[in-house]
Amino acid sequence: MGSGNSELRVEGWVDREISFLKFPFQLGQILIRLPHKNPTSMSTSIPIEDSYTDIIGKAQRGLSINDEALAAKSGATVAEILILKSGELHEPLLRQVAGVLGLGFNALLALAKSSYKPAPVQEPVGLAHFNTVFEDMTVNSFLVWDPSSKEAAFFDTGADGQPMLDFAASHGLRVKQIFITHTHTDHILDLDRLVKATGAHAWVCEKEPLPNAESFSPGRAFQIGGLTVETRLTSGHAVGGVTFFIPGLSQPVAIVGDSMFAGSMGGGMVSYADALRNNREQILTLPDATIICSGHGPLTTVGEQKHANPFFTA
Repeated sequence: MGSGNSELRVEGWVDREISFLKFPFQLGQILIRLPHKNPTSMSTSIPIEDSYTDIIGKAQRGLSINDEALAAKSGATVAEILILKSGELHEPLLRQVAGVLGLGFNALLALAKSSYKPAPVQEPVGLAHFNTVFEDMTVNSFLVWDPSSKEAAFFDTGADGQPMLDFAASHGLRVKQIFITHTHTDHILDLDRLVKATGAHAWVCEKEPLPNAESFSPGRAFQIGGLTVETRLTSGHAVGGVTFFIPGLSQPVAIVGDSMFAGSMGGGMVSYADALRNNREQILTLPDATIICSGHGPLTTVGEQKHANPFFTA
């Protein structure tokens, strides 16, 4: 899509109706991915969430290791640490820093060299991915439906839920439920409108109650038509962070919120140790083919993150 006009270019073998797109639209506001026959995923156009310097910073904060302590433990000067964190790569020092912070060096180096590119992920029929602008970033939301019954659910709202509403209407989907991965503003911003527009029942973890959603305990299972939705507590980034695992599509899906990203994870704002442990135990134990649907960045898989995510490859 060019920056100087309102051109819409559709590439690949799209077999879904796209008449729900409304014109004129605000350039850059909405990126919508449809289930289609394109052999490559449009998710690859969404950049990864974190650079290697972001990851170093998250690990430092999580472990309460400041630059002075990191320099001392790495056998470097503070100035050298700051140069590394500014984006100037020095491989021997990066290796030392990775060891101190418990990060996988090879995965971190791949990010530093921009050689890690998440493998394209083709969504199965029954999954659609939406990416909308929130302040200076973008945020993901998802629509899951049972292809047999057409019963559907939204997962998070993104900054603008209208694309999901339009998609559901154009595909004859009946949205009965809305599931919230965690209650940070970018994930619930349009909840009131989506509830009003669909009459759907909203669900949120009991550890993060909302006035317009019913609370549930992690471990409870839900149904979307014939699909089962398993819930797993993946707190650490958020106190009530939940991963929703849906095994019934042609490829299993885990909607993880900000618990994990392609090549990174959400900062351990509540507990870094809990974030690491819960991600290992509740996400990385899922089948390797499981599609990880993160709150930010492109789609990935469990198998890929086992070797490409510095937080879990040390």
